[in-house]
Formats: sequence, structure tokens, C-alpha cells
Amino acid sequence: MKLLVLYDSRSGNTEEMAKAVARGAKKVEGSEVEVKKVDGFDAKSLEGYDAIIAGSPTYYGEMSGKLKAVFDDSVEIHGRLEGKVGAAFTSAGGTATGAETAILSILQAMLVHGMVVQGNSSDKHYGVASVGKPDEKTKKLCEELGERTAKLACRLLGR
Repeated sequence: MKLLVLYDSRSGNTEEMAKAVARGAKKVEGSEVEVKKVDGFDAKSLEGYDAIIAGSPTYYGEMSGKLKAVFDDSVEIHGRLEGKVGAAFTSAGGTATGAETAILSILQAMLVHGMVVQGNSSDKHYGVASVGKPDEKTKKLCEELGERTAKLACRLLGR
């Protein structure tokens, strides 16, 4: 099972979260995990993954323009991500600054592609959000997100 952690980060906070997400995904036997920054990323290559976990800073309650550009460019492969697993995370500058809507903007793009979205019934339902630099608790939540998403992708692949 190939899993991509794709992220944008200006301050390094979202990058730290991406690394924690990847650590969690790597705990799942049979998972091959790649971590890539959006800069120079070719949207067509999304097709080569079974699961995609995307992360972005929160900008005006939305994902960053760089990550949005990847999803915009993915129109060229529209329909070919159907059934793949998706999840999202974000970092924000403070509380009530749009983190949940930023996560939902990522998930919305994934749903338009027909992806299966990984939520969490117990806590952090939409994905993980950090206020500023991720603390140890947030990093643990990121690891759990990566692990849950990888497990779901493996189950859907029959592994």
C-alpha cells in the first residue's frame, strides 16, 4: 500500500505535523510512505498512491494556495482517484481562525475526486489541527491519523 503525505509549510509547523503523520502510517505493516512538499509536485502523480494525507497551513479558513493548485491541476486525472483513501491536517495561527474549515476544504477536494475520507469518531473528527508549533499531544494525534488512514487503505485493498 502506497501512502503519500503531501504538505505545504511556511513556518515549519505543518512540516512537523507531516513527519508525525508519516511516522504513524509507517507503523502499519505493508505500508510504503512518502512525504513530499507541494513545491514542484506534479498532481498527475497522485494517481500512483492508494492513500493521500494532505496538510496545509490555514489561510483565511482554507488550504494554502499551493496545495489548492495541486488539487486544481488534478482535474487532468479526475475520476482516477476514486476509491483511494484521504485524510487531512492543518496548522493555524490561533483558536477560532478557520482550522476546521481549512481541513474541510482539503476533504472537499478529495470527495470531489470520489475518495474515501478517513474521519475519527472519538475526537478530532475531521483531521488534526495545531495552533502554532505542534506540541507532543498534537504530534501523537498526527501519528494516530497516519496509522488509522494507512490501516483503512490496507483494509480496502484486502490486506
